[in-house]
Amino acid sequence: MRTMRPWPGFPTSKAALGNFGDANCMEQLLVHCANAIESNDATLAQQILWVLNNTAQPDGDSNQRLTCAFLRALIARATKIGTCKVLMANVHSNNLTVETHKFSLVELASFIDLTPWHRFGFTAANAAILDAVEGYSVIHIVDLSSAHCMQIPTLIDAIANRLEGRPLILKLTVVGPIEGVPPMLDYSYEEIKFKLVTFARSRNITMDFRVISANFADGFCSLIEQLRMQSSTSEALVINCHMMLHYIQEETIPVAAISSTLSLRSMFLKAIRSLDPTIVVIVDEDADFTSSNLVCRLRSAFNYLWIPYDTVDTFLPKGSKQRQWYEEEICWKIENVIAYEGVQRVERLEQKSQWVQRMRNASFRGIGFGEDAVSEVKTMLDEHAAGWGLKKEEDDVVLTWKGHNVVFATAWVPI
Repeated sequence: MRTMRPWPGFPTSKAALGNFGDANCMEQLLVHCANAIESNDATLAQQILWVLNNTAQPDGDSNQRLTCAFLRALIARATKIGTCKVLMANVHSNNLTVETHKFSLVELASFIDLTPWHRFGFTAANAAILDAVEGYSVIHIVDLSSAHCMQIPTLIDAIANRLEGRPLILKLTVVGPIEGVPPMLDYSYEEIKFKLVTFARSRNITMDFRVISANFADGFCSLIEQLRMQSSTSEALVINCHMMLHYIQEETIPVAAISSTLSLRSMFLKAIRSLDPTIVVIVDEDADFTSSNLVCRLRSAFNYLWIPYDTVDTFLPKGSKQRQWYEEEICWKIENVIAYEGVQRVERLEQKSQWVQRMRNASFRGIGFGEDAVSEVKTMLDEHAAGWGLKKEEDDVVLTWKGHNVVFATAWVPI
């Protein structure tokens, strides 16, 4: 971004700018900038942008990189929704483009192994699923996951080890990739199918792999209908939801021809309940990005997304390709939360407490994670930086970083 000329009343030296470097101050500057953009106060917005642009360096410390991502997202918002267009005269357009890497399967597997962000949910969910499918010879797993089946090999292996010697049929139904949402694959689901079916066969499991083109924008309506036609009382039906349900629209989006008392999320959960599943597992990030107020979303996102920026400093050096890919994904999330509205804003995280209430309203009851599950998660966390932790909240388990909630895992059965 090109440096903007200073305005009266704002610091003009690097020494003075240093006073603006702490996270609380940067958050306040971002909030003031957002308010200025929303109220079309171009003069004030430019003043704040100048300060932010000179303190939040894209190659600086974790707070600076986080703030830089929010700065770019605010400018992108001004472009996309037409406010403060004068700001764009001071910005190179190529600085607003968030590029995200397309992974090979090997790259994605290695990338996911870098942190417990996904592995926590994989480990906890697999343990709960294993207990739930005990005694079944046919297991149908509906994998609603943003991780492109990366959880499935470990689940196949665990099922084969637990139920060794018994003929097993594993049905796997997955929803095709969400277009434009990272992580993105440079690989087809047909190729994933071939690899998983081959691996399952090597573990003495017969696998039926189905890909369904379903749209989260309608609450996966077509998926539900196909599951109704495929359901069988003789098989274990597992609904595994890994960081995908938050893409379903919630109350802040008006939806035509739908009861005003139910959101698409609640309708989806009630539809799942009608299938009488053996177990439902929900894993997602423990934050709230649903507010219709930009400043509320900005504060919530800023006070959650510092975590991945902080963690990356513990295991990836500056300039590494994996660090670039890692931070590109965070930048994409920040831009979606800040720069978009309506159906284009798909990053609509809700906190665990809200999902718990939704599940209870849909006639599910929570089941706890056993000692074996907790032990497996702790063993997995030992492979990562010391800042990661695990805590139990009633029936649920929560991944933490330096004591702050990051990802939750919950398991449910029909009442």
